[in-house]
Amino acid sequence: MQMQGGAAPADARDPHGYSNGLKLGSGDYAVPGVPRLVLADEHFFASLRAETLERRFTRKGDDSTAYDLQAWYGTTYNKAVVKAEGDIVKGKLAESRTELLWGHAVAAYWDTQLGVRVDNGEGPSRQWLSFGIQGLAPYWFELEATGYVGSAGRTALRIEASYELLLTQRLILEPRTELQLYGKDDPERGIGKGLAEVSAGLRLRYEINRQFAPYIGVERAGSFGRTADYVRAEGGRAQQTRWVAGVRFWF
Repeated sequence: MQMQGGAAPADARDPHGYSNGLKLGSGDYAVPGVPRLVLADEHFFASLRAETLERRFTRKGDDSTAYDLQAWYGTTYNKAVVKAEGDIVKGKLAESRTELLWGHAVAAYWDTQLGVRVDNGEGPSRQWLSFGIQGLAPYWFELEATGYVGSAGRTALRIEASYELLLTQRLILEPRTELQLYGKDDPERGIGKGLAEVSAGLRLRYEINRQFAPYIGVERAGSFGRTADYVRAEGGRAQQTRWVAGVRFWF
């Protein structure tokens, strides 16, 4: 059976086959002082977001300053990601988690992440290999789940979820919860096997603009199992309510 109109020319799939040798950015299409047009995944972007930067107040007076930052640099599909979260109590770093990750887009709203994590603060530092996923779940839930493997057979799992409820175009209520589980006791850092820590809170922010928003809120945080025993042994409270005030920003 003959193709209608005859056989296709040999260079039919050549994108430059009918341009008479002209190319974008050179020859007749070159504009002095204007760089070549860059498309698709050739662009590099950078972003820094402070999810929480706040002061926490408790009835017992165990006030602290907390931060949760995330920065990335790269393209639409591949990027380097840095995550930093911690608490500062009485001018000293009580605990911190810093992660250096490589993120790769696997779907429209999901990135896989692979890298390393370092824990500092009270007690010896710990290093982990980390692997997880981060993205936007159905019904617009922000979800992050990361597993960790450390030395001496240590393992951990951290899950974080949040949701933005728009009361107005500027006033936003955000429920947020985070839980951490460990596969092995670590007495030197006050961590017990199993479900170790859970926090759940509400933050009400007012977006002066989309990139800067002060907020207030309340959060309930608790330690469980062996971790709660370690907290009590140090004279602390295993569960407490914290009032928070801070700012959320990104650029």
